[in-house]
Amino acid sequence: MPPPATEPFLRAVRLREFPAEQPTSAGFPWSIPAVRALHEAPLALHPRCTFLVGANGSGKSTILEAIAVAAGLGVGSGGRNFAGDGRADERSLGEELTLVRGARRPKTDFFLRAEAMLGFATRLDEMEREPFGSGALDAYGGRSLHEQSHGESFLSVINHRLGPNGLYLLDEPESALSPQSLLALLARMADLVAAGCQFIVATHAPILLAFPDAQIVEVSEDGLAPITFDDVEAVRLTRLVLDDPAGMMRRLLDT
Repeated sequence: MPPPATEPFLRAVRLREFPAEQPTSAGFPWSIPAVRALHEAPLALHPRCTFLVGANGSGKSTILEAIAVAAGLGVGSGGRNFAGDGRADERSLGEELTLVRGARRPKTDFFLRAEAMLGFATRLDEMEREPFGSGALDAYGGRSLHEQSHGESFLSVINHRLGPNGLYLLDEPESALSPQSLLALLARMADLVAAGCQFIVATHAPILLAFPDAQIVEVSEDGLAPITFDDVEAVRLTRLVLDDPAGMMRRLLDT
């Protein structure tokens, strides 16, 4: 098992205050309970890996996106050279976050956002074609991400772009990956953590949540709270189906 980093790049994240023009009763993202919770108390981050879990619409990806903005990363996937992209509403929460940093500084960083990979791949191809831009794909394996399957392109980023002593944010990577590829991702994360990296991951995938010695935070209507692997709803529901698939289908489909 890889040892934890002696000092995280990010120790915690908190919301400084609600902007005057965005009271707590206002719309997205300020109305999300988990966002209000960030104002009430900092979210402590594990030095190795913090997982954000929760139902669709709970705010886990919104919080991860805001951390990316606060860290100077691209909202639509990317590192610091992609900072500043995204709509104003995508950036507003991140601009109000304070990152409590550790003594170390990351050598590199990256935000991998599942739903934005198509646009990110297109931007890389455009950069490759720009004058003096040849070589933009080198950090991603030297091959256009568009020439690979969704899952292959994800693993190309993971295997080629992510390196030692990095801060990495992953938003629902399981959307592109088979169970075998999820295991490959988990193994790659373990290697990178052993090389001094820190991960923050929003996910529904029990396979990823099995990562050893990680922190799992549930994002819900009640705000933000630590939760054990066995208590995560995605884990419990998956076990119910795997333990008795026929019975679960009968109950679900009322047959």
